[in-house]
Amino acid sequence: MQVILDFLKRYQIEPQAIAIGVSGGADSLALALLLHDICPDYKIIALTVDHGLRPSSHQEALYVAEVMSHFGIEHHILKWKGKKPTTGIEEKARLARYDLLYNWCIQHQVKYLSLAHHLLDQAETFLMRLERGSGVYGLSSMQDIVSFRDISLIRPLLYTHPQELKKYLKEKNISWVEDESNQCTDFLRVQMRQFLPLLQENTGITPERLCLAVKNLQRTRQFIDSLVQNTIRDKIHLWGSVGCSFDYHEFLSWHDELKFYVLRELIILIGGDDYMPTADALIEQIQQLKSADFSGSTLGHVYFMINDLRIWMIKEYRTDNLPLSENDWKTFEKENPSVRGVKIPYKLKLALFYEKKHEK
Repeated sequence: MQVILDFLKRYQIEPQAIAIGVSGGADSLALALLLHDICPDYKIIALTVDHGLRPSSHQEALYVAEVMSHFGIEHHILKWKGKKPTTGIEEKARLARYDLLYNWCIQHQVKYLSLAHHLLDQAETFLMRLERGSGVYGLSSMQDIVSFRDISLIRPLLYTHPQELKKYLKEKNISWVEDESNQCTDFLRVQMRQFLPLLQENTGITPERLCLAVKNLQRTRQFIDSLVQNTIRDKIHLWGSVGCSFDYHEFLSWHDELKFYVLRELIILIGGDDYMPTADALIEQIQQLKSADFSGSTLGHVYFMINDLRIWMIKEYRTDNLPLSENDWKTFEKENPSVRGVKIPYKLKLALFYEKKHEK
């Protein structure tokens, strides 16, 4: 399928190992077999998560193993162990699946993890984000390629209709598993899936048109990302990976949207969380920083303070209550000339000291 070859060329993904999350559904089976067929110079590795949420999940994983073996594709079953959730099952299962896939890739030094999200998945995601009142970042939905935990998550089929994938499997005489949860209307995604044909029938708005809107929003997001990165490069002083500081009055002069996205990026960078704080929490943080009586706050494992007309963002350490002697800091200054004689808050000194200590 040319769309996959074009994708690999566009993102300059040279021949190497690519892991694929394969559930047994038509989309992921087709992706694994397509990559195997058209990319002979790449090492294709299929990973199936046995979530244990349905009695049939293990049999489905074994079926995938059988198909992969038939085509000579390396395959591994990853089991979700431990107690399973009784509420928020869909989201928790999704996060557990990603954890298992990412961790396997990291352990085996595989840089690319491919998922089989397709055009209807993208349209459904857009509608789900719309229902939640998301902004530009949310409405730009799923990205072609995302860096996460040192792994590049790729979606080469994001604008391919799933009927093309089923047609491909039928031509190869390969059957697939239908996920029972796809019929459960308790899940918002299933509700949106069932709504798409009605939307098209009554308004003429097709999944393709929704995905065109997504692509337009993604261009806007790319512009914002570029502006944010330029601002961080030019206006923010980074203190290793544990803190940053910037001019308070200049911050106040920025447009609120720029404040929002710069702080969002810095919290992820310094706090180290995989997921960003909620929009409401971040907006509240910006309002606190504008307040004349602001005395410090914490968000996303980052401590905010204002000192010497600068905003300081400092990674929270559980060692905050440990003392840092004057001699310890003098020794640190000798070993790190960039901080010598610089007036910085005690919390940042502590964070820098323990960051270097942990490196050793």
